[in-house]
Amino acid sequence: MVKYERTVSIGLDHPAIAGHFPGRPIVPGVLVLCEVLETIRSAEPALKTVAGVSVVKFASPLKPGEPLAIEVARTAPEQVSFVCRVGGRLVASGAVEFSAESSLAEHP
Repeated sequence: MVKYERTVSIGLDHPAIAGHFPGRPIVPGVLVLCEVLETIRSAEPALKTVAGVSVVKFASPLKPGEPLAIEVARTAPEQVSFVCRVGGRLVASGAVEFSAESSLAEHP
C-alpha cells in the first residue's frame, strides 16, 4: 500500500461527546485513534493485532461534525503511519505498530 485515505465525521450525538466537554465539545483523542485503526483495517486487512501506538501527536482539537481526512501509509512491515486533517489543519499524526504474529482470534 502506498497511501489510503478515508474521510469520517463524528457527530455531536456520539455518547463520548456529552462529557467531553460540556458547552465546548471536542472529539476525544481515543475516538480519533479508533477511526485511524478502522482506516488501517480498510486499507490493510491482513494487519490484525495492534502491538501499540508508537508515536501520536494531537496538534489541534477536532470538533463534532468536522470532516476528518485520515491518510495512512505502511512505513515498515509492521508499521503504519497516519495523518489526520480537517482541511489544511493538522489534527493528529503518528504511527501504529502491529504484531507479526497471528491474532489469537484466528486460533480457536
